[in-house]
Amino acid sequence: MTIHSEELLQVTVAAADDKKAMRIVALELKGISLVADYFVICHGNSDTQVQAITTEIRKQAELRGVRVRGIEGLDSARWVLVDLGDVIVHVFHRDERDYYNIERLWSDAKVVEFA
Repeated sequence: MTIHSEELLQVTVAAADDKKAMRIVALELKGISLVADYFVICHGNSDTQVQAITTEIRKQAELRGVRVRGIEGLDSARWVLVDLGDVIVHVFHRDERDYYNIERLWSDAKVVEFA
């Protein structure tokens, strides 16, 4: 089964929202980077919440036949990167998000609005 990057983006954002992720931001990288079509950036307020957000994103992606290419940083739960191919998710602990401020690094990317 193939899922389009836009649908995967929606699934990812919904999964993060389901686990009460804070300040969910989706950046469209098409035409800017070959790494992925979208970055999703969010944070949790504790290590446990960061892990729960990451687990739910992985679960929802796998339910739709998406192969998770990698998850890095889950043990420390400070900055977890979930590689879903066309969508890459950054789940931060709240203390780390402002420090790294990756939204600023990708400031030429368009912010995706959700209805």
